[in-house]
Amino acid sequence: MADPDPEPAKSRAGHRLGAPETLGISTLDPAHRPPTMPPGRHVTVSVHMLDDTEELFDVSIKASGKVLFDLVCTHMNLIEGDYFGLEFQNHQKMMVWLDPIKPIMKQLRRPKHTTLRFAVKYFPPDHAQLLEELTRYLFALQIKQDLSSGRLTCNDTSAALMVSHILQSEIGDFEESQCRSHLLNNNYIPDQMPLIDKIMEFHSMNIGQTPAESDFQLLEVARRLEMYGIRLHPAKDREGSRLSLAVAHTGVLVFQGHTKINSFNWSKVRKLSFKRKRFLIKLRPDVNSSYQDTLEFLMTSRDCCKVFWKICVEYHAFFRLFEEPKAKPKPVLFTRGSSFRFSGRTQKQVIDFVRESEFKKLPFERKHSRVQHNSRLSPLPSPRSHQVPTESGVTGDRLDSASPHHWKESVLVNSQETSQAPASPPHQNNRSPARQEETRDSTWVAHPEHLATGALTNSPYLSTSPAHSNGPLNGQMSLEVGSHSPDVRQPSPLTSPLLNDACSIRTDDEDEVRRKRFPTDRAYFIAKELLTTERTYVKDLEVVTVFFQTAVGEDEATPDSLKNTIFSTFEPLHRFHVGFLREVEQRLALWEGRSNAHIKGDYQRIGDVLLKNLQDLKPLAADLHKQRDVLMELEKACKTSRRLEGLCRDFELQKVCYVPLNVFILRPLHRLLHYQRILERLCKHYPATHVDFRDCRAALADLSEVVEQLQGSVMKTENFQKLLELKKDLIGVDKLAVPGREFIRFGCLSKLSGKGLQQRMFFLFNDVILYSSRGMTASNQFKVHGQLPLHGMTIRESEDEWGVPHAFTLVSQRQSVVVAASSLSEMAKWMEDLERAIEMAKTSKGPSSDLLSCSLTDNKCPREFSAETESEDDVTACHSSPERAAPQRGNTMVHVCWHRNASVSMADFSLAVENQLSGNLLRKFKSSNGWQKLWVVFTNFSLFFYKSHQDDYPLASLPLLGYSVTIPSESENIHKDYVFKLHFKSHVYYFRSESQHTFERWMEVIGSATAPSSRLRNGKDSH
Repeated sequence: MADPDPEPAKSRAGHRLGAPETLGISTLDPAHRPPTMPPGRHVTVSVHMLDDTEELFDVSIKASGKVLFDLVCTHMNLIEGDYFGLEFQNHQKMMVWLDPIKPIMKQLRRPKHTTLRFAVKYFPPDHAQLLEELTRYLFALQIKQDLSSGRLTCNDTSAALMVSHILQSEIGDFEESQCRSHLLNNNYIPDQMPLIDKIMEFHSMNIGQTPAESDFQLLEVARRLEMYGIRLHPAKDREGSRLSLAVAHTGVLVFQGHTKINSFNWSKVRKLSFKRKRFLIKLRPDVNSSYQDTLEFLMTSRDCCKVFWKICVEYHAFFRLFEEPKAKPKPVLFTRGSSFRFSGRTQKQVIDFVRESEFKKLPFERKHSRVQHNSRLSPLPSPRSHQVPTESGVTGDRLDSASPHHWKESVLVNSQETSQAPASPPHQNNRSPARQEETRDSTWVAHPEHLATGALTNSPYLSTSPAHSNGPLNGQMSLEVGSHSPDVRQPSPLTSPLLNDACSIRTDDEDEVRRKRFPTDRAYFIAKELLTTERTYVKDLEVVTVFFQTAVGEDEATPDSLKNTIFSTFEPLHRFHVGFLREVEQRLALWEGRSNAHIKGDYQRIGDVLLKNLQDLKPLAADLHKQRDVLMELEKACKTSRRLEGLCRDFELQKVCYVPLNVFILRPLHRLLHYQRILERLCKHYPATHVDFRDCRAALADLSEVVEQLQGSVMKTENFQKLLELKKDLIGVDKLAVPGREFIRFGCLSKLSGKGLQQRMFFLFNDVILYSSRGMTASNQFKVHGQLPLHGMTIRESEDEWGVPHAFTLVSQRQSVVVAASSLSEMAKWMEDLERAIEMAKTSKGPSSDLLSCSLTDNKCPREFSAETESEDDVTACHSSPERAAPQRGNTMVHVCWHRNASVSMADFSLAVENQLSGNLLRKFKSSNGWQKLWVVFTNFSLFFYKSHQDDYPLASLPLLGYSVTIPSESENIHKDYVFKLHFKSHVYYFRSESQHTFERWMEVIGSATAPSSRLRNGKDSH
């Protein structure tokens, strides 16, 4: 990336990994030999540590910076010292890092009068990559310092939450008088007084957390903040606007104030250089980019420019390279440019070294903590047995909350494909699911399809009960202990942190070949599908009756009318389905012969159980037509109470709420459709003489009567729910969910403007089509740039006219817009739906087409954007205001379509709610040998992965839009039965089912999601 000339010194490539005399920064056991000290006179150097103590070190005047740094790490018994560095103020009053290669005396003019600061130098995207408790403790101290100094800026809720974890680590469990007194005597954040009550409230939720767990929680919140690990370097652009440059693991960032306005990913940067005061970023050619080839920033001085260039070189090498770059040979005659190079281990080398090595456990002291019982240096005997503190303050299976994936990726930060790591041995099956998710392999090399999505995000996800903290919150109003800030950078919806070889219990082939001997009757597998999907449905009801009621329903801001409307409907349903599930489980146990009472014939049926329970369900189902009223009541209450709106928004960011809240409210309606499909398949399978046929046919008749009565309200309610969901994804629209408006399709198209083709999200309704883009905002929303009324619109193919494949033109009364689809089939879908919607607009009196709001932060109405001038610059212009938008979900279908360059119609959504499936699957990767057993739920065009069906929330998810589902070929050497393959670009996953029937069902339902077509379900298409 950068082209400095080599340092006139012999190569040290690989030295720190393999040298027998010293392990460099990782010489951590007192039994290890300290770094070799060169001969000569010694000088005493003072180092200010992260716990505010000062240590003195005697070093030779000929010693290099590495020798001093090794002494500091050896003194602390620090294994993962490569993340840290020593910084000092040079003679030009600039803070610079101590160069490990150069002699100390050439860097410190007056070493006796210079104090070096031991500080975090490299901030990884995921603190789970820090394998040692001591390392996380030092990172927590760095976060504490950054908070106190105002360098780490965030909203009040995130600040109070982080301080509460610091208090838990320092003074232990909450005691009101002690906590208040401590806060009055110690300042952790600027202007702390107004937040004392909020801090105490959060601290009271941390009871039982050890200091190590508090450190973990603190880092979980901090890593999602936009200013996490950011060190600003003042600069100006070519127009003279004041900006700041920073570097992170993803690349070079541009800030205006404390708001990130641009980023240049390492994969897009060809070269970084500087010339005098000018810092130059040379980008790789990109036909879709509006940026010029070379970007130029003016910094304060040449030295400031060089300091920033150096840290960029080091960040790139540390996070992107597999090993330390080798030194170039010294030129014979002339040198050109800087000889600076990165020296040390890369992040991959550090993680591999710690995982593969065994270290003696040594205690360490927490200087400011009164709680010392868990303090230790934790180089564990084996990384495989290493447990990380969980969100709920426990380890093992009691985990009720996880990090982010989040998933709630994922800024989303760069989503990264990971390589394989050893899985846990069978005797360690009780390790935390969060640990399994977060200890995904440390390889950080990103694949092209894993996009930096700015948010999240993975994630990337909490109830007020300490026993049920279900993932980090990213909202303005946090509900639980482990919540995160609104500056969350969630994992990309395109990839899943679980989808690597280190995340689940490995099921070896020797164990799995002992396949269960299931009954061979097809009716058994249909009944088993009823059981598995009922388990998922009961868990979905608990999201509303338990988690939503705990987090939102008990708050005083929730109106009594809303509580009565929601909980009077869901609590009776939950009680009923818990009993129904118990009966189905008992029947299946008898059917499989796991009981002494397995008389053949009497128990090999399910119709009688369905008939009895569906008759009991009828009175409860009669009120399900009011679900639209429930949605309207919830929407009305949120409009009148900002606190309730914040509570609901924060709840949706919890991991337990793995799909939008409104989808859970509609689950009872959709479950009736599932029952109907199951009964139809049973009746089709049974002959008329079968003992179970009569009961199944009677149950189907009763259920069909109820479904027919609800059919009209189901379609209207689904449309209303989709409008409410889209309203949360868009910025700059008013009155989207109004009577008469119908959603038809949304998806990604390229829009032709003055700067070429630019990616845009289009939203088609029965009266208007909107186009928007995803800007750099922490709210995960899409900013609407313009609208085109359908009344009077015409469309024509324009591929020949513009020379752009799959292009067509939308000609409205006010302007024309040229767009291009990603494929011929996508273009056909859009044109068909547009033509149908235009015909409807001619005859129907739909709602007002004027949807756009003029209340944007730049005071410019989007209606003023013309098709010729609107560009990516407009996207970021509206986000420079210090008024930050509240975060929204970063893994909705809108975001998936944006990343996959695809579209989805309302008919696809209607079909998807019927094609839901749950069950156990074995999963493996293309490059792995063993299979992993997971509980998998298919819903909302995605696969959600659980450790078991009893888990409250998924460990990870995989959106399937754009994937292909096929059967492995012979060349892939998958010598197993019932295996199907999912692949998207370079991503390949194999899944193995238990029988031919379940294999066919998974292929069928996944096929409906991987290749959605609005024509699949004409009966449900109201447009």
